[in-house]
Amino acid sequence: MTTDPRAVVVRYVEAVRDGDADVVYESFAEDATWHYPGDLPISKVWRGRDAIVGEFLGGMGPLLVPGTMRIELIGTIAEGDRVVAEWTSTARTVYGGTYDNRCIGVYTVRDGRIASVVEYADTRHVAAALFPGHRA
Repeated sequence: MTTDPRAVVVRYVEAVRDGDADVVYESFAEDATWHYPGDLPISKVWRGRDAIVGEFLGGMGPLLVPGTMRIELIGTIAEGDRVVAEWTSTARTVYGGTYDNRCIGVYTVRDGRIASVVEYADTRHVAAALFPGHRA
């Protein structure tokens, strides 16, 4: 396992893309945090690897048509233990629409594992595509 922060983040994003749940889980430190800003049902600071992987990331699955999720890593910028990754996510939703978003994550890597993430995305699109009944 590599400890290079950029390689850790690239490996994680590729594992999400490839559906490799074991690598996704092992990519996070036990006490990791993931901050998803905004006022959506998923907007908060997710605390701990189990909550991040099982509840936050895993909670998106029921909203998407199985087998339609596509992730493309656009690029990364790394400085020390911080890595900024840009990616696109597309999928068909269970509501009949299309989820198509371009996202940025600011990752902090510690001892070869992701310790924290702050994700930025078009939350208006997330609300419309994945939470159509949600009112801001």
